[in-house]
Amino acid sequence: MQAFTVHKGLVAPMDRANVDTDAIIPKQFLKSIKRSGFGPNLFDEWRYLDKGEPGQDPTSRRPNPEFVLNQPRFIGASVLLARQNFGCGSSREHAPWALEQFGFRALIAPSYADIFFNNCFKNGLLPIQLPEAQVDRLFDEVAAFPGYTLTVDLPRHVIMKPDGTELPFEVQAFRKYCLLNGFDDIGLTLRHADKIRAYEAERLARMPWLAQTTRGPNE
Repeated sequence: MQAFTVHKGLVAPMDRANVDTDAIIPKQFLKSIKRSGFGPNLFDEWRYLDKGEPGQDPTSRRPNPEFVLNQPRFIGASVLLARQNFGCGSSREHAPWALEQFGFRALIAPSYADIFFNNCFKNGLLPIQLPEAQVDRLFDEVAAFPGYTLTVDLPRHVIMKPDGTELPFEVQAFRKYCLLNGFDDIGLTLRHADKIRAYEAERLARMPWLAQTTRGPNE
């Protein structure tokens, strides 16, 4: 998982409340057994005018020119500004995968669905919760100033605006530790790889029959 420390990025506004995970990554793209390749289909039903299917070449599709992420001024955005209850709906982990693989590193909204919020931290995304009045102000500033960027400083728990104003945010200490070090659940476990190997070696020495391959009666 990519570590997160300080990130400066172009902001894209998703001015819709209750954006659910089926909108973030539609169900037909969940068939893959891999956890990569979802970025091109982020917000697929909103980004394109034709219906998309897994494996389809995005260059053969008809983009929706009205959708925010297709507008030239927001190409390359890596901070997503959203409204209330972002990530609601089903608990698919593919939603943060798609956002991260599209290029987003941080999300800013007044509130998130709980499971989506937790899944973001496990996949290198920083979901920041700010008061609704501050989010409204950010939407106004993004609309008024093309090329609007924000700097997210995780160690200091602040968002820095272009005029130097700082917006503090809260993040739970363990989640912050994991993001700063790039630890997902597997990475957390692998911190103890030496102890795990030592335990397995000691157990095998005491119970050598565990090394034998168990075969069925017809093998």
